[in-house]
Amino acid sequence: MTIDGTAKITNRMVQTGDYQTHIMEGGNPSAEAIIFLHGSGPGVSAKSNWEYVLPEFIDEFYVVSPDLYGFGRTDHPEPDELPKNGVEWLRARLDQVIALMDTLKIKKAHLVGNSLGGVIALHLVMEEPERFGKVVLMGAGGGYFQPTIELLKMQNFHKDPNPKTFANLLRWFVYDDVGLEDRLEEIVKERLELFMRPEVRRSYESTFHNANLADISIPPSAYRRMKHEFLLLHGQEDRFVPLESSLTMMEHIPNGQLHVFSKTGHWVQIEQKEKFVKLTKDFFNGEL
Repeated sequence: MTIDGTAKITNRMVQTGDYQTHIMEGGNPSAEAIIFLHGSGPGVSAKSNWEYVLPEFIDEFYVVSPDLYGFGRTDHPEPDELPKNGVEWLRARLDQVIALMDTLKIKKAHLVGNSLGGVIALHLVMEEPERFGKVVLMGAGGGYFQPTIELLKMQNFHKDPNPKTFANLLRWFVYDDVGLEDRLEEIVKERLELFMRPEVRRSYESTFHNANLADISIPPSAYRRMKHEFLLLHGQEDRFVPLESSLTMMEHIPNGQLHVFSKTGHWVQIEQKEKFVKLTKDFFNGEL
């Protein structure tokens, strides 16, 4: 698959434990690796989250972005094998990333995590600190915040997954959709089509069944022990993971910096693409 005309990003299936994970990848495998982890919205995938930015990194880095277990085109668990709660889903996704790194022979990688992907990145750093370098968290849910109406609507989307509701939901992810109409229409179409696959919808419902923020929370005492460098990016108008989350994390992360974007929602990588790419590349290159 060619993106933006020149940069080459490929798709393939990779063995991770007893199932296969769908990944997007690009760049030289011998270069420093960056793993991009997507969020948890309906119909989300590596493609819908990262396709517009991955090509920007492949001249310098080896980039890998998986469809997390329970999302996208990665193999889904059978109905009788579904994780029973948020803790079990989190464990499965942590194991997936480590298995993916082992299969691809990645000894150490930087991380970029959006929303739920940021939570997974934090848990990976907490459990396997030697496997990871620098970490970018974008609209990440690792800090304390009260669930918003938009977040609750998203978690219940499977109860009424019609196109009009979905179009409204995705527009809430950005502060202002003026100028993004065509791109949002494309994302809505692609994600709704993916979400309506029975196995994807089943996994989505299971992800939020018997789950709560406590299942994925990280205590301040754990943050204080993380020696990694962190770059936090957050839209001031994020209505799914409020800025409060990043502000809380910054109170405890010993080696972090936070960049806040005005008039920006949950998708910094789309609403502020150029700034997202520059800040992230400068950070990984030690220039920020």
